[in-house]
Amino acid sequence: LQDQFDNLDKHTQWGIDFLEKYAKFVKERIEIEQNYAKQLRNLVKKYCPKRSPKDEEPRFTSCIAFFNILNELNDYAGQREVVAEEMGHRVYGELMRYSHDLKTERKMHLQEGRKAQQYLDMCWKQMDNSKKKFERECREAEKAQQSYERLDNDTNATKADVEKAKQQLNLRTHMADENKNEYAAQLQNFNGEQHKHYYVVIPQIYKQLQEMDERRTIKLSECYKGFADSERKVIPIISKCLEGMILAAKSVDEHRDSQLVIDCFKSGFEPPGDFPFEDYSQNIYRTISDGTISTPKQEGMRIDSKTTVGKAKGKLWLFGKKPKPQSPPLTPTSLYTSSTPNGSQYPIFSIEPVHYCMSDIKTGKPRIPSFRSLKRGYFCLQGPALEDFSHLPPEQRRKKLQQRIDELNRELQKETDQKDALIKMKDVYEKNPQMGDPSSLQPKLTETMGNMDRLRMEIHKNEAWLSEVEGKVAARSDRRHSSDINHLVTQGRESPEGSYTDDANQEVRSPPQQHAHPNEFDDEFEDDDPLPAIGHCKAIYPFDGHNEGTLAMKEGEVLYIIEEDKGDGWTRARRHNGEEGYVPTSYIDVTLEKNSKGA
Repeated sequence: LQDQFDNLDKHTQWGIDFLEKYAKFVKERIEIEQNYAKQLRNLVKKYCPKRSPKDEEPRFTSCIAFFNILNELNDYAGQREVVAEEMGHRVYGELMRYSHDLKTERKMHLQEGRKAQQYLDMCWKQMDNSKKKFERECREAEKAQQSYERLDNDTNATKADVEKAKQQLNLRTHMADENKNEYAAQLQNFNGEQHKHYYVVIPQIYKQLQEMDERRTIKLSECYKGFADSERKVIPIISKCLEGMILAAKSVDEHRDSQLVIDCFKSGFEPPGDFPFEDYSQNIYRTISDGTISTPKQEGMRIDSKTTVGKAKGKLWLFGKKPKPQSPPLTPTSLYTSSTPNGSQYPIFSIEPVHYCMSDIKTGKPRIPSFRSLKRGYFCLQGPALEDFSHLPPEQRRKKLQQRIDELNRELQKETDQKDALIKMKDVYEKNPQMGDPSSLQPKLTETMGNMDRLRMEIHKNEAWLSEVEGKVAARSDRRHSSDINHLVTQGRESPEGSYTDDANQEVRSPPQQHAHPNEFDDEFEDDDPLPAIGHCKAIYPFDGHNEGTLAMKEGEVLYIIEEDKGDGWTRARRHNGEEGYVPTSYIDVTLEKNSKGA
């Protein structure tokens, strides 16, 4: 890295920028926690009861539980504030102080590196100048020697000229020797400074930069841990708040609330008694002759309901108006309420029988459209995904289980490889003790063996579920193959959504089991009859269908659609020969029928 000073400068600057970026992230997280706590407190304040001491409203257990939940929620908001305060003091503040110190230290180290580089450049310039000067003096000495030799060989040259040329040669030779010595000294000095620069000064500066960068990394690691510890410290208190909410929910007593309502509104009055019959016919005397046509005595004593109710209108009732008398149940003889003088009855039709019939029709239970639609609604109301994927259809459940088994096998293979590596390393340590302590590998080896046992148990459990699903799929395919003969009849009385027609002669219904498992529900109501075709599709691309449960298709092949894409990217289709399976939705062109009866 002797020649990578500029790159190290950029790297250390990036490290400081990353540190400040994380500090900004922590600051925004603190603001989120503070705003969350503030909003929770405002919510609690909004729904807290504002009752005066004079208010004597009965305290229902449901209201008390809600107030306790509000108190626990207020405490929860306080813990969010504690998290924000801990993050601000332990993480954000520490990061900002360390960032300032890191910038100062980095600046000092870089200045030292630049000074060392400048000093080396200065030594190189001095050496280069002495070299150029020595080279120049050598050329001048060569010229002086050539001039002296020319004059010495010239017979016409005077002795004075020869002596002068000789002196000039000696002078240039002496100066060349001095520059040579100076160049050699400068060269030796430069080589020493260069060696010191690249083997002592620069490595020391780079080591200081490396230590500084490692301390920055360690500080980030500590801040990451402190960031998590700030929230982990309040988890026990938050758990207590949630447990308080659960206890408040369990404290709700419906019988106690009902008793409070009874105690609050109980009047103590006795119910009104029966009204006596007032006979106004005692003072009426009639002379009955044999030739007079009259009604029988029992008919004359019939109560006129209109007159009686009219007389009672002036009486006051405790709870307001007197309730209307209930109409008697509808019977064939109740339609005849009067008679003719000759004793024959004539019908008087009132509104009560019609109302009785209409109410009976309205309160009748609606017919179930189809058992398949019930099944789909059942699966829509299921909760979160179960461990054995029993909430999914059989084919999708099998795929999920197979994927999980493959993942567990890969993890088991990794653990096996790690165990083998640890065993080999332990053998090496036992043969060569100076390389390491064999006992230090035992905890890791024990942990790896435990992980392998756990993975084997998981694989065994998922394989058992997979065997159960595959057995049901095989049984269902056998039943479907036997029911292909009646396929056209079944399609004729089913709608595209799988609901039956309204013809009572063609529809056979049985009540669903209330506690049936989803898979049993699927087998009971769907597997007995093949699904109807709700449209058709044309394959845009070929599909090999190697996986179990899928359906291979060729480009341009036309298939029946028996189940639409539920959002997972697969559509259920059927060939003309009755073979069914899932195909990718993006590989086909789907055309759904508006009315698929007899498709």
